Amino acid sequence: MSFKKKVLGISSIALLAVGLAACGGDKNEDTSTSDGDKDATGKTESIGKAVDYKITGIDPGAGIMEATDRALEDYNLDKWSVVTGSGAAMTAALKKAYDKEEPIIVTGWSPHWKFAKYDLKYLEDPKGSYGGAEEIHTIGRLGLEEDLPEAYQVLKNFHWTEEDMAEIMVEIIDGEDPKVAAQNWIDANEDKVAEWTDGVEKVDGDTIKFVYVAWDSTVASTNMMALVLEDLGYKVEMSQVEAGPMYTAVADGSADVLLAGWLPITHATYMEKFKDKLDDIGVSMEDVKIGLVVPTYMDIDSIEDLKE
Repeated sequence: MSFKKKVLGISSIALLAVGLAACGGDKNEDTSTSDGDKDATGKTESIGKAVDYKITGIDPGAGIMEATDRALEDYNLDKWSVVTGSGAAMTAALKKAYDKEEPIIVTGWSPHWKFAKYDLKYLEDPKGSYGGAEEIHTIGRLGLEEDLPEAYQVLKNFHWTEEDMAEIMVEIIDGEDPKVAAQNWIDANEDKVAEWTDGVEKVDGDTIKFVYVAWDSTVASTNMMALVLEDLGYKVEMSQVEAGPMYTAVADGSADVLLAGWLPITHATYMEKFKDKLDDIGVSMEDVKIGLVVPTYMDIDSIEDLKE
């Protein structure tokens, strides 16, 4: 393709908000290619052929992967498959394709730093395979409120925005240590943290165990909340696992809490499986989203367009 987008540096949270909305910047150059690059005969190549009928996904236990399998079925995309890997592998593949302005389709979710770094867009989903706007829930083990009431109250009060999370994510992806990035956000948002901890007494070394998946959003939230609770006197332990084991650990009590409950659709399978063994403590963020994501230089707007 002929269009070459220069990625601009991020200089303000206002720019972050624009990026996180998954909207592309103004396009002044010609992007007349319709479905893909032209092959040796001069014919336009389909999007499917251009990407070898592959969608670049993340870890196989993630709810977005289940939703993507559902989308392939809903839209009768029999030729297509989803490549499993990790969040890091997905963003590396995206960067490689984006830098060369090559076609790529990835599983995407927001909040995520990639929308601040690159001009991307969600493909429309008229069949609703990915659901609508979702929420991120804080999920605890049964008995957490009785055992660690102070931490439970903070977790129940915990609520922030995409822009808040983005500040930490972008610092991390730019090379900052996650704990340092999280502390920077806490230092700049003492009023919000004060609301979560209002009236909560300090403790003396009680242990609380977080479990998380290495998704950029969850790394940001878990590191931030760990520091908040450490400041209250807790000894915080953090364990990185895959999505399935994350829910299993909280359900069987080997971990206390997870901050990555995407509901009502993305993690519905896990919540249904462990519904009597989990405590849905509260919503930390509204209006989050999952779906298929492409660079804005690709002339495609809907999942329907993947059919030939």
